[in-house]
Amino acid sequence: MSTESWRRQLRWMYRGGRPNRLARVLNGLAARQHAAGLGPRHWVTLEVRGRRSGRTVALPLVVADHQGERYLVSMLGDRVNWVANVRAAGGRAVLRHRGREAVRLVEVDVADRPPILRRHLALAPGARPHVPVDRHAPLTEFARVAPTIPVFRIVADRPAPETEE
Repeated sequence: MSTESWRRQLRWMYRGGRPNRLARVLNGLAARQHAAGLGPRHWVTLEVRGRRSGRTVALPLVVADHQGERYLVSMLGDRVNWVANVRAAGGRAVLRHRGREAVRLVEVDVADRPPILRRHLALAPGARPHVPVDRHAPLTEFARVAPTIPVFRIVADRPAPETEE
């Protein structure tokens, strides 16, 4: 399969910004694979509470590392359910990759997104057909699309230390 036909297939699977039936099945398989730690460490499963159902929703994502921090990027923009669920949950979520890590996802300012978006495209070939910028483009091109692509910084969600009174 050529690179262009592969990209067309990926765009078809997410036509309209939503996964079709095939994409949902493949995402379910990938979420289990990522959670089990079968693959690179930047492959994770995000678990977040559904804002309507209240059930835990799990999906596979790629963690982009940049300047010592970790980030999650929404390759399909801000009109996707996981972004709305994270926002509704106040950023509280769980990342899974050979274990569970409670995290808080903090939305990154638009001006700070371009280098993170470029790093994400370097790590996530499946995202490339959905982002209208070449992965080797200058940061100014990434700045042009940054307002439409949410980026979240991953912060460890540790409980507050207990104080003695």
